[in-house]
Amino acid sequence: MKALKSAALLGALALSALSLSACTEDMSASAGGEQSTEVKAVGLMVQDLGNPFFNSMKNGVEAAAKDLGATFSAQDGRQDLAAQNDQIDAFIQQGIDVLLINAVDSEGVGPAVQRARDAGITVVAVDVGAKNAEATVTTDNVQAGRLACESLIEQIGGKGEILIVDGTPTTSIQDRVTGCEEALAAAPDVKVVGQQNGDNGREKALTLTTDMLTASPNIAGIFGVNDPTALGANLAAQQAGKTDLIITGVDGSPEAVAEMGKGTSMFKGTAAQDPNLLGSTALEMAVKLRAGETLEEDTVLVPSSLVDAANLASYKGWK
Repeated sequence: MKALKSAALLGALALSALSLSACTEDMSASAGGEQSTEVKAVGLMVQDLGNPFFNSMKNGVEAAAKDLGATFSAQDGRQDLAAQNDQIDAFIQQGIDVLLINAVDSEGVGPAVQRARDAGITVVAVDVGAKNAEATVTTDNVQAGRLACESLIEQIGGKGEILIVDGTPTTSIQDRVTGCEEALAAAPDVKVVGQQNGDNGREKALTLTTDMLTASPNIAGIFGVNDPTALGANLAAQQAGKTDLIITGVDGSPEAVAEMGKGTSMFKGTAAQDPNLLGSTALEMAVKLRAGETLEEDTVLVPSSLVDAANLASYKGWK
């Protein structure tokens, strides 16, 4: 009799446990389903919030997140891959729904991006590619580099020696150099006599350009891979006593506009980007992916345009 009661009790306990397990699975499935469609928390990681470009991008994402009714958090990668890896892990712990990443290192950040995706976070790369991201939105950086260097080549008269102040190992920077090389291929009388990798910032560009100008004092122009780099190169040229160089960059930043507005500056052109639009577009793509939609294109290229003396007055600039 006791054996029968024990058996009945065990059966009841097993049935209860099974029911509890089923209930837990149903709750988990429900939560998982909600996570796969709704965007309640958005995280943005950028290379350097000290760069106005990334503040404009942050503004675009923040406004778009507000329209969704989602919380928003931004992290400054400080041009440090290890810091971005830690930030991704922190976002995973916070349980955000969408991560928009502007990678310090497009390849190196790949494992951390995969961890985020494995945790159920939708990841979209913005401005530069990021390995394992589900989609990417960026400026057409090949076009931007080509426009900036075509302008440089034209303004130096199609001949002479130039410097390229390069940057970090990200797709956008590499694509700009590719675009510049395309322009140079059509200008056989222009020779690159110096090319050094900086950190996309003004101070490093100042140091690198100063060294390259010492080694190659007879140059006619300089291409900087972004505006802070080109502005740093411009300062180096000034300090070296140069007055007639042609310097171009990429971004269309407020600082570049102000420099060109002086009229006497050696900074003569910049291929403009729209960081605000890049950020809001990235979030729009992430929302669609979260909802299970198929994107028409998983890589969106936003066109660039040249800003120079001819159209500086009508250029609207960044938001």
